Amino acid sequence: MIVFSLFGAIFGMSEETIVFTMIFVPLALSMGYDSLVGMSMCYLAAHVGFAGAMLNPFTIGIAQGLAHLPTFSGLAYRFICWLIFTALGIVFVVWYAKKVKKNPHFSPMYQLDESWKGKLQQQDNLIIPEHDRKSPISAWIVWLFLSIVFIVVSIFEPLTTISLGKTTCYLPIIPILTGMFFLIGFITLRKDVHYFILNLLLFAILALIVGVLAYHWYVMEIATLFFIMGICAGLAYSCSLDRIFQLFLEGCKDIMGAALVVGLAGGIIVILQEGKIIDTILYAMSNAMQNTGKVVSLGGMFLFQNLLNLIIPSGSAKAALTIPIMAEFSDMLHISRQTMVLAFQFGDGITNMITPASGVLLGCLGAAKIPYSVWAKWIWKFILFLIVVGFLLLLPTLFFPISGF
Repeated sequence: MIVFSLFGAIFGMSEETIVFTMIFVPLALSMGYDSLVGMSMCYLAAHVGFAGAMLNPFTIGIAQGLAHLPTFSGLAYRFICWLIFTALGIVFVVWYAKKVKKNPHFSPMYQLDESWKGKLQQQDNLIIPEHDRKSPISAWIVWLFLSIVFIVVSIFEPLTTISLGKTTCYLPIIPILTGMFFLIGFITLRKDVHYFILNLLLFAILALIVGVLAYHWYVMEIATLFFIMGICAGLAYSCSLDRIFQLFLEGCKDIMGAALVVGLAGGIIVILQEGKIIDTILYAMSNAMQNTGKVVSLGGMFLFQNLLNLIIPSGSAKAALTIPIMAEFSDMLHISRQTMVLAFQFGDGITNMITPASGVLLGCLGAAKIPYSVWAKWIWKFILFLIVVGFLLLLPTLFFPISGF
């Protein structure tokens, strides 16, 4: 959870959690927990990190730019907020996981997880012969081919540019990854083909991080990365192309429902924006908060961002709509623009985990086979608690001299 929280805090991991949900749910079930724990290990972790983000370019970067603030300023206090949010998320999930471990009937998903448990039982009954665990020639060919690809990319991209605010770093990240893949791939191939396939997953995640931070990858590039990883894993296990694409289509059956829901959820945002409904809400809110004190106004901003996030979960779209107005409004009330951005950041991240308009949430729920009603009933108290904590974390920025605020 710490790792995924960092992913959410640093490069705004969100859509990527749909893929990892399909990995972590069966992992959690095999350890004696339920699908809620499995989804929380990646999805909830990434989104508490998203809410307490430090360097998220999709919320902090855009909002600070629109508010004319130095990019990623106020980092120290945001790091403290991230620690608190992440710790609370871990405590909540571990507390629930212990309850489920002790009494499986405590889980609201006890009956609904039967389909997952049936698949796991079939896998447990499958004993892989020793000769099938040895690395076949095809796995060595995949390792050699990918090593050559890494080397070629390293030649053309010896230095990778990573920009954080006004700071720009030039690092030999791809040559380092090339050396690591060559060495670790060789070691895992000598041991077991399954270790090599796990190694492919590891380097796909590392490539994802570098791609998002340095090369501004988004959904299409990320989807291509995992698609290639799947083909390479199949070839390494000596599967024919027919078998690989048969398995791919079986995977599509599991994710297709979630994909359709993601598309339909996006339609809600279009209706609200094109119908000028959001403009009306913003105007009414700005009038309502006139002639109120700093604390009440800040609480109003924070509450408004939480409620608005229920219908517009896109952080970048919401920043473009609200930050220009909120910035002028905060100036009138003598509230720091940095505090206003922090209120936007908290409000955008916390209710992301419960809004039915979030395509990512519905996609993860579809992949985990968790009904939305069960998820909402399970998490709403934790969301409410985070909202209270978020408001308390905003108050020190009004009364104490904090760097960047």
